[in-house]
Amino acid sequence: VQLQASGGGLVQAGGSLRLSCAASGRTLSTYALGWFRQAPGKEREFVAASTKSGYTTYYVDSVKGRFTISRDNAKNTVSLQMNSLKPEDTAVYYCAASRSLRYYENYNTMSSQDRYDNWGQGTQVTVSS
Repeated sequence: VQLQASGGGLVQAGGSLRLSCAASGRTLSTYALGWFRQAPGKEREFVAASTKSGYTTYYVDSVKGRFTISRDNAKNTVSLQMNSLKPEDTAVYYCAASRSLRYYENYNTMSSQDRYDNWGQGTQVTVSS
């Protein structure tokens, strides 16, 4: 599956952005999905994930209550709604997909970058203070 991320931009602290990741080639309903981010000078980190079943979502503690991952199987997209943005959310955000993960996986598995074999190109999110 090919993934194309979009929706990044510049926003003031406290603002909102909605990232979208469109898939082509295969339907995302058969994939576990995740969002990761990489800030300047830092390693890429887990942000949010949705299991293949779509019934379970996971978030890193720093974004809980502010970010929401959702999938739209009809549009073959996965989105990340980001509210109450903070300067520390500034990063390049990547969507990722895994067909090999099972319908239910735990947090440790879903947050591991190594479990995802399809990646989008990244979209820049900059939050000004």
